[in-house]
Amino acid sequence: MLRLVKLELQKLWLNKVSRILIFVSFILPFTVLVLSSIKINFFGFFTLELGELGIFNFPIIWHITTFFASYFKFFFAIVVVSMIGNEYSNKTLKQNLIDGLSKKEFILSKFYTIVFFSICATLLIGLASFFIGLYYSSYTEVSIIFREVEFLLAYFVKLVGFFSLCLFFGMLLKRSAFALGFLFVLYIFEWLIFWGAYEALGSGDLAFKVKNYLPLESMYKLIDQPIQRIVMTKFPEKTDIAYDYAVHWYEIVIVLGWSALFIFLSYRLLKKRDL
Repeated sequence: MLRLVKLELQKLWLNKVSRILIFVSFILPFTVLVLSSIKINFFGFFTLELGELGIFNFPIIWHITTFFASYFKFFFAIVVVSMIGNEYSNKTLKQNLIDGLSKKEFILSKFYTIVFFSICATLLIGLASFFIGLYYSSYTEVSIIFREVEFLLAYFVKLVGFFSLCLFFGMLLKRSAFALGFLFVLYIFEWLIFWGAYEALGSGDLAFKVKNYLPLESMYKLIDQPIQRIVMTKFPEKTDIAYDYAVHWYEIVIVLGWSALFIFLSYRLLKKRDL
């Protein structure tokens, strides 16, 4: 496994664009550090500091940071589809197979690299959240600090699932731009399925339950938006609707299932394709 990861890292390091995108994908999530220190002056009447609003308290900080950091995954998604596009355009895929790398090892090398970068991203956002929380949080009990740390697991699974989908599209289309464009096509397709389910079932709730099993929606549902939770925390008397923001085991299983399917399909495509 380490040999395969090392091989991919060498390829990425030799590509200037990939180096820049990897750097950006790791740095941008740390904008949460900047946000935590922002002070907004309202015409001299009072100063609002985001860190003092309680949104960086434990345990809610795990929810907030992982949710917003997940939006920066698109930068590494470009790297993932480029890994495949460059293999075809530079003929390195064929050369690797000639040099003795099996097709299975080729796909696994991509998947192991995805897992490696997902682990790195999770550790970095976890450390950032931990130290911001230690600085701003009103709660210092260990039991509260590490409550809801499962959002980090959800963040990791979300990255692996999304990058596995990008890998599959890259294998399917062989072109980076087309692969990224297909993400938008899939997004539209999932909404079409939702409206079809709504027409067939006559219920929005049931239609959303169907949509929750689809790739992009299931990945999104791993970490629900924290805005409503913040409002509930600050103004409990004004929130009548229950909001389930927890990370559920079955949501993780669904995304892991899609990830396994995308990797398998990528392998089947490569195995059947005439290189």
